[in-house]
Amino acid sequence: MEEFFTAHFWVAVGQIIMIDILLGGDNAVVIALACRGLPAHQRTKGIIWGTAGAIVLRVILIAFALALLQVPFLKFVGALLLIWIGIKLIAPEEEDAHGSIQGSDKLWGAIKTIIVADLVMSVDNVIAIAGAAQGAGEQHQLPLVIFGLLVSIPIIVWGSQLVLKLMDRFPIIILLGGMLLGWIAGTMMHSDPALVPYIPQDKTVHYAMGVAGALLVLAIGKWVQSRRSPPPASAA
Repeated sequence: MEEFFTAHFWVAVGQIIMIDILLGGDNAVVIALACRGLPAHQRTKGIIWGTAGAIVLRVILIAFALALLQVPFLKFVGALLLIWIGIKLIAPEEEDAHGSIQGSDKLWGAIKTIIVADLVMSVDNVIAIAGAAQGAGEQHQLPLVIFGLLVSIPIIVWGSQLVLKLMDRFPIIILLGGMLLGWIAGTMMHSDPALVPYIPQDKTVHYAMGVAGALLVLAIGKWVQSRRSPPPASAA
């Protein structure tokens, strides 16, 4: 029980909440789009049951991810995916990710749309949360994930617009979020069962690899961003 009051546990909880806010902001948009065709009196039911189904499915996926991360080299692959996700967060592609989400005028149809869309969109979220949960003791990883998700859901569903406005006003939040994913990627690599015999298992190396991952995401993200920026217009 005392593990629930350690600094490592609460740092991991904070990481999970931040990941959910940064990578789960689209969920509120998906919910709104899926329920827009429902009668007004059914929209609340659609939101509640669709969100509940998505949460249960995500916990199951993360439980599988936590088990799979014990397989040699899978943490390494997951870390590479997290670096890619962090870069995409800093330098996103300009496209309409929600254009294919159709609303439904039937309650069950809207619920299914929310669950399926969340499943497709939550792969990055699942990998990132599983990586963050590695910072807690093995016996408490799944309770940590569930606790983090439960805390995050109200923020995502009801606070997403505020968070989006804050991100627009303070772009450094997105930058720090991308670097957080890089940090998690670096620390994941450090504890990969296949690499443990070749990397010193002390806190200095652990933190150094986290910093290296964060700086790598920042450097590549900024480079990709600069490549996509339109060239300055020449004076007539």
